[in-house]
Amino acid sequence: MLNNSQTYSDMWKHCLDRIKAQTSEEEFRKWFQPIVPLEFDGTTLRLRVPNESYVRQIEKNYIPFLKPIISQLYGQQTRLHYAVPRAAAQPVPVASDADTTAIAQFNTQTNTANIKNPFVIPGLKKIVIDPQLNPNLTFATFIEGECNRLARSAGMSVAVNPGNNPFNPLYIYGDSGLGKTHIVQSIGHEVRERHPELQVLYVSMNKFQAQFQTAYKNGEIPDFIHFYQMIDVLIIDDIQELTGKTGTQNAFFNIFNHLQLAGKQLILTSDKPPVELKDIEQRLLTRFKWGLSAQLNTPDYDTKLKIIRAKAQKLGAQISDDVVTYLADNISANVREIEGALSSLVANASFLGRKITTSLAKEILKVYVKINQKEITIDHIIEVVCQYLNLDFERFNSTERTREIAQARQIAMYLAKQHTKAPLTTIGAAIGGRNHATVLHSCKAVSNLLETDKAFRRQVEEIEKRVLAQ
Repeated sequence: MLNNSQTYSDMWKHCLDRIKAQTSEEEFRKWFQPIVPLEFDGTTLRLRVPNESYVRQIEKNYIPFLKPIISQLYGQQTRLHYAVPRAAAQPVPVASDADTTAIAQFNTQTNTANIKNPFVIPGLKKIVIDPQLNPNLTFATFIEGECNRLARSAGMSVAVNPGNNPFNPLYIYGDSGLGKTHIVQSIGHEVRERHPELQVLYVSMNKFQAQFQTAYKNGEIPDFIHFYQMIDVLIIDDIQELTGKTGTQNAFFNIFNHLQLAGKQLILTSDKPPVELKDIEQRLLTRFKWGLSAQLNTPDYDTKLKIIRAKAQKLGAQISDDVVTYLADNISANVREIEGALSSLVANASFLGRKITTSLAKEILKVYVKINQKEITIDHIIEVVCQYLNLDFERFNSTERTREIAQARQIAMYLAKQHTKAPLTTIGAAIGGRNHATVLHSCKAVSNLLETDKAFRRQVEEIEKRVLAQ
């Protein structure tokens, strides 16, 4: 905080040092170096700025990190007052130092005719920016539910008014296969439909990184950055792939800042929220938090029903409500896996010439997707064995050693060994208080009978089906 030995102008120099550490060289020179401290009365810090655009840019983009700096150095109650000259001249661009890096050297390029397009198609001389959008990934094909409603609503708001909304950047995160790419590409399509004059571009961070490496090898970093600075709506997929890539982070930082300052829209996706990203510069992480972070969650039950029905309709398949309900009840997976499982079911039904039934779904889907099952327990196996063989639990668990009871216990031990993770001692203790040697003997006896006695084998197979059916 300000003390008697420091003037407000001295303290402003300390402010500039901290601001410089959190901004690029270009934006520091453009937006902060021209500011002059005029007066500080203990509560209000008056700053002279060249024109009104400085006030708008500072209030819109820099207040989140500027306020804590001002509060710490001048006091918690400090307010900012901007003094704007009546006849303000436009700020003169400051030339870069000769020894700065290639990434920091460039200024915004107004003549874009000769900028190299990293997406250019070989053989075509005219620069055409392909938005790189999949025509199938639109809002019309996106299934909205409780799990994704915030992201979808924010995405539509961005599409209606790109760059001029509270969600810049729009940061969408969630596990793989939940629809991040679908929703951001939907935004791109919607922007192009509503604002055909705007340049929209979708690119994965892996592709961005590959383009950066090519530009670096060819000495074309300024062209690479200038190309991306021409985009009005930039969609970057899998931003977490920036981790540990210092050169790419510097380039992206310059692109991000330019687009933000120019009122352009940025849309990012990641598999984790900004606070969990590792090995990415703090100045970038801070900017990722400026807009809205919206999470996509695993589809809830109602959304799974909608996804299954919509996918079935797209595939031209007639699926009964029973099958739809079975799939929704049993598939615990992301959107991509739900769609993949349904495609597999429809394809198999077609190839086998069979009707899509719950029975076929059980048979086919266990190969393609993990079906939800309750954990099979020893108690459950005992219960099924007793029910099938019409035995009382008291007799089953008694000291009785008749052939009927002994064989029932052997079947239960065999199935417990096959379908539970319980050790042999635990199985024996739960079934008649036997030891592990008795369990091994019982399992061997059942295995021998399965090979020699067809009636016994059919009996055990039926009991096993009931056990697995839960």
